[in-house]
Amino acid sequence: MATAVLDIGKTNVKVALFDGEGRRLAETSRPNASLPGPPYRHYDTDMIWRFLLSALAELARTHAVETIVPTTHGATVAFVSDDPDDDEGLALPIMDYEDPVVEAIEPDYAHLRPPFAETFSPPLGNGLNYGRQIAWMRTNHPDRMAAARAMLPYPQYWSWRLSGVMSAEPTSLGCHSDLWEPAHGRLSRLATALDLHRLMPPVVHAFDRIGAIRPEIAARTGLSPATRILSGIHDSNASLLPHLLTRQAPFTVISTGTWVVMMGVGAPLERLDQRASMLANVAADGRPVACAIFMGGREFDVLTKGHPAVATLADVEAVIGAGALALPCFSGEGGPFAQHAGRIEGALPTRESARAALATLYSVLMTDHMLTRLGADSGALVVEGGFVKSPLYAGLLAALRPHQPMLVADNTAGTAQGAALLATWPKPPVDLSRPVSPLVPTGLDGYVRRWRDRVHHL
Repeated sequence: MATAVLDIGKTNVKVALFDGEGRRLAETSRPNASLPGPPYRHYDTDMIWRFLLSALAELARTHAVETIVPTTHGATVAFVSDDPDDDEGLALPIMDYEDPVVEAIEPDYAHLRPPFAETFSPPLGNGLNYGRQIAWMRTNHPDRMAAARAMLPYPQYWSWRLSGVMSAEPTSLGCHSDLWEPAHGRLSRLATALDLHRLMPPVVHAFDRIGAIRPEIAARTGLSPATRILSGIHDSNASLLPHLLTRQAPFTVISTGTWVVMMGVGAPLERLDQRASMLANVAADGRPVACAIFMGGREFDVLTKGHPAVATLADVEAVIGAGALALPCFSGEGGPFAQHAGRIEGALPTRESARAALATLYSVLMTDHMLTRLGADSGALVVEGGFVKSPLYAGLLAALRPHQPMLVADNTAGTAQGAALLATWPKPPVDLSRPVSPLVPTGLDGYVRRWRDRVHHL
């Protein structure tokens, strides 16, 4: 029997199929997209739903799918009003957290936001704190908010569409929402201020079976009517899950994609600095995990102009030799330098691959900087996700942190594979990580000192 994972990232939407041993059997994907509005920038949930049904129907023709698990990016919440087939069941479209329109609520919202010591949720830009999204919606769309009968975190919106059963779970509620107290496992005072208790469905574990697939969905896709639906999980926590089941703290998982999320299991919560986009996520087993974030995948695309060549160690040495530095920030979102406009200092070599080398160096230096601020200075470092495909990222990072073992997950489907483990919880998976040796290009030490000096003065 197999587990299908609906993996909704900010950049791509995927459906991946795994067997009971965590081996990927099939995968299909398409780009994700937002719609400009009205009433505001929002996700194209109709497109995602049609893609999901088509992908599940394709899988059903060749595999016996026993379980479906949704995993999604964070900072996203759905307010639903009616049944799943009535205009997608939404009282309002699901807001894209990058829409700056919600910034207008900040003067009032600042008085509602609970202290960082309670939520470990730092003030972030736009709608990255989805409590701010909710406050803005209540002010600007009060009638439609009044029509809502439930608030569903994004993974649970999809599990509801599939099963008809509403739920919420802590990995999504605790993702820098301002709505959750990780140390106590409960809603924060903001939920009371925004009158959300009446809209909260039962809070369950990410691995809980909430119901079977709706009969009409089974008929449309060819899936068995007994296909079980799990509540679902926030994507970074899905990436963390295999390591929670196989490693002893301390260790740090570096989950790479649109966001680079460093999850320091065993790192001290007291080191968290809200001014640097540091926060506590809530793991699938309920424990708070110290985290630091920056928008590394987005910044990599900016630096390479969206068309990265393959960089070699020789390209890295050429960039170092030329003295070209990329200084943050190139996304304007998250991380300690979000208010600084990124710039390239010095001249790049003319080879096309030089931009990829510069972007790789920048990503490595930012990761190292955030790991140090996080206090993730002991135990193994495990890289998973998109940057695993880079032949340089993990090796260069290992050179900067020689006192910590460096590992990479032996696949690029860390989020989906982690989510699939919810179907067999708490069975530990086979450890698919492999060690990485340091890559030490000529001139690296001096280059790193120059970059750190420039960043220190930011």
